[in-house]
Amino acid sequence: MNPYVLAILLSSLGIGTTLTFASSHWLLAWMGLEISTLAIIPLMAQQHHPRAVEATTKYFLTQATAAAMILFASTTNAWTTGEWNIQEMSNPTALVLITMALALKIGLAPVHYWLPEVLQGLDLTTGLILSTWQKLAPFALIYQISPMMNPTLVIMLGLASTIIGGWGGLNQTQLRKILAYSSIAHLGWMMIVMQYSPNLAILNLILYITMTTATFLTFKNVASTKLSTLTLTWSKTPMMTTMAMMTLLSLGGLPPLTGFMPKWLILQELTKQDLPLTASIMALAALLSLFFYLRMCYAMTLTIAPNTNNNTSTWRQKSSQTTMTLSITTTLALALLPITPAIMALTT
Repeated sequence: MNPYVLAILLSSLGIGTTLTFASSHWLLAWMGLEISTLAIIPLMAQQHHPRAVEATTKYFLTQATAAAMILFASTTNAWTTGEWNIQEMSNPTALVLITMALALKIGLAPVHYWLPEVLQGLDLTTGLILSTWQKLAPFALIYQISPMMNPTLVIMLGLASTIIGGWGGLNQTQLRKILAYSSIAHLGWMMIVMQYSPNLAILNLILYITMTTATFLTFKNVASTKLSTLTLTWSKTPMMTTMAMMTLLSLGGLPPLTGFMPKWLILQELTKQDLPLTASIMALAALLSLFFYLRMCYAMTLTIAPNTNNNTSTWRQKSSQTTMTLSITTTLALALLPITPAIMALTT
């Protein structure tokens, strides 16, 4: 892609998300979401591959549907209350519609079906943008309307996403689909605590973005898109493979890694809110996700690809990619748990 065109598209991505962040009017927020969607479409289709075109088409139709629902819900609220302010959503029908539209935007269950298929058709870099940056603008809107959302609907969305995200990833062999189901499961954790502690949900989002970025960049560095090709990574880059294994365990939420922090704090918050059954279901659903993370760790570190030749240097290729971002995100994904008290002080 032409670097000038790429710069324009990436700038549009940033402008669209920033516009949604800064808006208090539903039309401006909708405009920001549309700019972000239209900016990522050419990035998704740039491979000129049938799978990429199919994924782009599915993504466009899904996002257009969600945007139409947001516009319809906000117009309905303005029609009945005379108010376009995002924080003045008082019409119950409009609130339910807009909650489902934003759930469709980010891929919450049960409206998650597009996300694994779309992510599977993209390259790892565009998949990283879709899994991280594209979640920010809808989450900013969810954050603003969270005090007014239907609590039962929010809890059902969170529980369904956590369970389906864990269950759906169990039998997958494609890494991008596994990461898509991982995204769905993590979004469930963020959604379920949004009404009780929005700052904790934002903390979870930031840590999820950090850990997912490290995982995507690792897979890009070792050029792996399937579970079977992960068996080659130990012979290529043992140190990176070790760090990747720990990052996956951090995504699974195991102590003493960073990923344990948000799960621990969310379960604590749910217990404080007299929701022990919900907290128990969430903790058990996290075990489903942990299983497919352990599968990936097993493939990376405890298996070696069948080779007739003991000399592995023939396919040990030097990578020309920069690893600064990977190093920073991996460090953050592994080492932030000890500063949990400081983070809790900042979020309360």
